[in-house]
Amino acid sequence: MPALNTRAILIPRKGPPKVLVEREVPLREPGEGEVHLRVEAAGVNFADLLLRAGFYRPLPPRPYGPGLEVAGVVARVGSGVEGWREGDRAVAIMRHGGYTRDAVVGVEHVYPYPDALTPVQAASVPLVFLTAWVCLFESARARPGETALILGAGGGVGTAAVQLAVRHGLRVIGTAGDDRKRTFVTEELGSDACLDSRADWEPKIRELVGDRGVDIALDPVGGRAWGSCRRLLAPLGRTVFYGLSEALPGQRLNLLHALRMMLRMPRFHPVSLFESNTGVSGVALFNLGRKEPLLRPALDEIFDAVVAGGLRTVVDRTFSLDRAGAIEAHTYLHERRNLGKVVLADQTTAS
Repeated sequence: MPALNTRAILIPRKGPPKVLVEREVPLREPGEGEVHLRVEAAGVNFADLLLRAGFYRPLPPRPYGPGLEVAGVVARVGSGVEGWREGDRAVAIMRHGGYTRDAVVGVEHVYPYPDALTPVQAASVPLVFLTAWVCLFESARARPGETALILGAGGGVGTAAVQLAVRHGLRVIGTAGDDRKRTFVTEELGSDACLDSRADWEPKIRELVGDRGVDIALDPVGGRAWGSCRRLLAPLGRTVFYGLSEALPGQRLNLLHALRMMLRMPRFHPVSLFESNTGVSGVALFNLGRKEPLLRPALDEIFDAVVAGGLRTVVDRTFSLDRAGAIEAHTYLHERRNLGKVVLADQTTAS
């Protein structure tokens, strides 16, 4: 069989969105336990921006591709693969390389999605909803009646977390950066309140919760927000840290700014957890190891709820699955303009 190639968007060096390039690259045969997906849509996440800026460690060898989730159609299956055949619709989660026309992925990272969803809708679900799910129900062990503080409530993970928390009987207070997002989070997603993330929101939340405090705080921001989340915790409260958007306020990684941001994050001794009866944990979806199988039933439940109308995909904008579209999408996220998800799509197949 002749060698196959595909088109992929790559990061040849650290820098702003314009460093992204599009090249023809070899496409290997799916090996044992792998499937070849013809990609129709790829989710865009803030983590892609951090990857492009060179913030993540360890980084793969350059050039590497951004993109952590895709939706597409199975084109080929490798040896030993059961339950998948050519033509099946699937989403996949990957550590990098999702901005491509074709992807070869281990079958353990591939999941079916309902026929009722478009590829764009399907690609908007896995990373944000599973991250929110693990933060709330695996790490924080959220229970009905508790109060959850969700920072970045207008973003991809934020809109998913608000929906999941409300659906499971939690009181939700969010933060977001503009009126449009705050209105959406309260009026459309059911949050009790959503405060301006650019202002000093800690005392305002204290007014809302009183001495009781919050039971759960989800923090994708870092910096000073980390200290505010911990101070607002009730006894037996839990802070879940899953991002560091404060480290990248512009389009490039500024090491001096990142260092200052890290220094602004309060240090704590384990004894302080004992004294305050609070807990701290971190979530990175790609570091679950042997716990990764818990994602499959969770995603099945999420997709079922989306189809039934109990959860909704919040797709702000769709850009073309090419270099120009990727640059536009990254710039859009850098400007914090997105309400929910941004997706890259093959305009001929993903509608």
